[in-house]
Amino acid sequence: MIAFVIRRLVQSVFVMLAVAFVAFALFNYVGDPINNIVGQDTSLEDRERLRQELGLNDPFPVQFARFVGNAVRGEFGMSYQHARPVSHVILERLPATLELSFVAAALALLIGVPMGIYTGLHRHSALSQVFLTVSLIGVSLPTFLIGILLILIFAVLLGWLPSFGRGTTIAFGWWTTGLLTKEGIRALILPAVTLCLFQMTLIMRLVRAEMLEVLRTDYIKFARARGLPDRIVNFGHALKNTLVPVITITGLQLGSVIAFAVVTETVFSWPGVGLMFIQAVTAVDIPVMAAYLVLVAFFFVVINLVVDLLYYIVDPRLRIERAGAAHVG
Repeated sequence: MIAFVIRRLVQSVFVMLAVAFVAFALFNYVGDPINNIVGQDTSLEDRERLRQELGLNDPFPVQFARFVGNAVRGEFGMSYQHARPVSHVILERLPATLELSFVAAALALLIGVPMGIYTGLHRHSALSQVFLTVSLIGVSLPTFLIGILLILIFAVLLGWLPSFGRGTTIAFGWWTTGLLTKEGIRALILPAVTLCLFQMTLIMRLVRAEMLEVLRTDYIKFARARGLPDRIVNFGHALKNTLVPVITITGLQLGSVIAFAVVTETVFSWPGVGLMFIQAVTAVDIPVMAAYLVLVAFFFVVINLVVDLLYYIVDPRLRIERAGAAHVG
């Protein structure tokens, strides 16, 4: 187990270095940030002095090494747009993104898994056909269009929910949350539903497919032949064996929710790191853009590590294979 974790950690370090290199290399050639920092009347001498102070005249390997060294300490330099440390800007925006992402992921699981189980066990019922139709719509429609439609219906026509912003929030140190206020919860509903819809339909279809496959296996037929109740067969045997792929996909999708919340945050003007990234692209704020990609990669690496550990715990075949390999070695 320890060797497995160490190997994963070493792989994660190389992944983070690769992502940091790609992010820094790409954004290092996206326009000239000096044009977005100074005014049109700034002299060439002042521009050159500012470039020297920011280290933009240094060779690429020197800039990249400085970027990696600072990133390890949680420092990403100064934001060209905000004239503040990038880490401070990210910490202000990160709670909003994490709150939205985890609420959306929780909704996707709480709704998608039961729908998948039901459609797997009652695949010919009318309600199953309704669920499959809804899932087809959720997969087909782009996220931004779903968000706009929800705004049109529930914010503009019905006036039930706000169409932008985060509502009233409560601060606990650097962390802010809207889950403890009525306005914060109302503001969270539309973006959370928008963000979870695609993930929910994906989880529902995955659970349904796995349930149908497991129900056709010999050991399920044998369990039924022994006279076990359907409840024990379906939930004690069949559902248990669908957990491994569901855990894998769910973990990966949580990383995708965090990474691609940028679209939902833009549609709803949600003050998270996704909207921050779009604003940074507009302003050619290279430190913020590079820090965002490194942050997203870090979330993916951590989530994948957790998923691998859960995979190891849930699936006993992996433990047996590794124990056998160690014994042979």
